[in-house]
This record gives sequence, C-alpha cells and structure tokens, in this order.
Amino acid sequence: MKSDVEELMPRLLPVEFGAASEDLDPNGPPRNPREYLRQVQLEASLCPEVVVAHIDPKKLKKKQTINASVAGCHAAPEGFSPSLSWQQHQVGNFSDVRQSITKNRNHWSNHTLDDNVLMPKLTDEEGWKRFCLGETVYLGSCNTDGEPEAALDYRKVGFPPFLTIVSRLNQSTVLMVMEVLIGWFEEHEFAPQLGRWLYALLACLEKPLLPEAHSSIRQLARRCAQLRSTLDSQGDEKLPALNLLICLVARYFEQNDLVDQPE
Repeated sequence: MKSDVEELMPRLLPVEFGAASEDLDPNGPPRNPREYLRQVQLEASLCPEVVVAHIDPKKLKKKQTINASVAGCHAAPEGFSPSLSWQQHQVGNFSDVRQSITKNRNHWSNHTLDDNVLMPKLTDEEGWKRFCLGETVYLGSCNTDGEPEAALDYRKVGFPPFLTIVSRLNQSTVLMVMEVLIGWFEEHEFAPQLGRWLYALLACLEKPLLPEAHSSIRQLARRCAQLRSTLDSQGDEKLPALNLLICLVARYFEQNDLVDQPE
C-alpha cells in the first residue's frame, strides 16, 4: 500500500517494471534505464520519511548572524551641505573617470611599473596601508624640521593611485584594499592620500555592487558624515573631500537614504 506522501506526489517517471524487475541485482551496475530507475526507487524506499538533525548548540555560538547597520548619515551642519548642482557636477565627472578607466584598462595595465613600485600581496593589509598612505600618515610621523623633503620619497608620502597601478587591480583586490583603508579611516583622521585612493577605488568598483562592497561604501559615507559634523569651519580643507565621497556613495551608487539634501 502506498504511503500518503506517494499518493500526493505525481509520478514524474511512470515506469512499469513488471516481472523482469525480479532479476534485478541491487548491488550491480544497472544494465538499462529501467534497472537504473528501479535501483533509485529501491534506495528511496530505504530512506526514513523523517530525518532529525542533531545540532550541538555550542558550535553555533561562534557563528551567530551579524546584522549589518543600515543607519543613515549624520545630517550636515547648516552651511556644510553642498548644492545640488555641485553634486550633479561631481557625479558627472566621476562617471567620465570610470568610463576612461574601463576603456583604457588594458593599455595602462600593460605599462611597466617603475622599479620602486613594489605592490603588496593581496593579503598584506599592513603593506597596503603603507603603500597607499605612506609611512608619514600610517605611522603618524612627520618632518620635524618643517622643511620639504629634498626628493619625493613615495615610501614616506605613499604611492598615488596611478593608472598603471589601479588598472592592475582585480575586483577582489579593489574591494579588499577599500575595506582596509576604510577600516583605518574609522580610527584616524582624514588625509589627502586616503581621499585620493578612496576616489580611485570607487572609480574601479564594478556595478552592480557585491553585498560586501555595498556595506563598505555605506560605512565610508557614514564615517565621512560623522567627521564632517565635527568640523568647526566651512573653510576646513577636509570639507570638500568629505562631501565628495558622501556624494558619490549616495548619488552615483544610489544609496539614496544617505543623500545630502541641499539647503
């Protein structure tokens, strides 16, 4: 007698086995399609109708679900929010930069790097911080005599995001470096080297966004807005850069709840 489950489920492969199935060797290889289907049917009949998974709660404690924050940005203080026309202009320029990088990626990636450009390995997070920010920013050191360096030392000031460099970065590297720099930014002040690299990495970030990229750029916009809310003057040199990064995340990458509303 068929079980209730068998009665409710349609027979997708209605095959009549007949008396020939009595000669079936369940341990041997099937000799034809009928024997294969019969073996599948016999194996299915041996499976219990209900299976209970025995889960150790202790193992789940280390793998709890992490809820990503979807909070918006700090509202810009009065007079600190850019105009709508400024934001639209920046988005247009940024779109042009992205198209140029995409169009010329192969050309620039085939250029030979200078001997002093030693790009870190993918997993070398500290190496990427030094590479992008330079020892002066990364280590918090400075030129104590206040005089400019006699020769440009990229190890101290950081390597700019030259097209020959960023064109070599695949999406995994772009996202990893962005996450490393944003993580650094969460605990430090804004620096020009950081702004240049974040702009370049955003320009290399492909759409549609991966979930981790979505989370990272929102984190960046929130950090920029939080820092902007602490500025004392509209003339602060960091303000345009912070507004630009917020604008690109919100308007170009369509994080509409983070958009700065023009005054």
